[in-house]
Amino acid sequence: MSGDPAEQGGLLGRLPEYASLREQALRVIRTGLIAGRIKQGEIYSASALAAELGVSTSPVREALLTLTNEGLMEAVRNRGFRVVPTSERDLEEVYELRLMLEVPGMRQVAERREHGELARFAALAEQNKQAAAAGDVHEFLDTDQEFHLGLLALTGNRRLVDTVRALRMQARLYGVGSLAAHHRLEGSAQEHADILDAIAAGDGAATERLMRRHLAHTRGTWATGDPLDQD
Repeated sequence: MSGDPAEQGGLLGRLPEYASLREQALRVIRTGLIAGRIKQGEIYSASALAAELGVSTSPVREALLTLTNEGLMEAVRNRGFRVVPTSERDLEEVYELRLMLEVPGMRQVAERREHGELARFAALAEQNKQAAAAGDVHEFLDTDQEFHLGLLALTGNRRLVDTVRALRMQARLYGVGSLAAHHRLEGSAQEHADILDAIAAGDGAATERLMRRHLAHTRGTWATGDPLDQD
């Protein structure tokens, strides 16, 4: 299969006019990859993706090369790019590592009680909730990432944040689009507010418990996409 999105009715949507083209192309292609719109086994040409996004080929090619350097995609000589195959075991290992790193990291944030910036995260949680209600997958995943990585940054451990960011990029959340279409992401969005309340209270145990439940979505309904099987 060629994977040309122009022939498939559009995979990613068009870029907003205000976008920094390379960064915005990278954003939407990465989201398409994580959410499973860009599929394993298919080859995607930079020119076809650029045509769908409404931009020139150059920024899209640069974005695809960035994803190749990150190990998420690979170049196919004279044909385009394809997603590096990811097994169920790979995804399980990503999930296990996130539990090992994010859960204690967020507990540390709660127990440090240095919460001068929490108003910013309340605003992000609200934006995430609005994106969930609107079925906006790009905005939902963007605000979800900004919320979690921003809070982890309060640990002061830059390498922790960079490692978790890389792990998030290796996740495959094939069910997010289906759940968004069925308006079933609002529960996950509400969990951000619950986590933030626990952090604001300095309750490390509650933060840990809520984070474990929250991350379970990435190997549950976010991965499978069954809208009837969400907690």
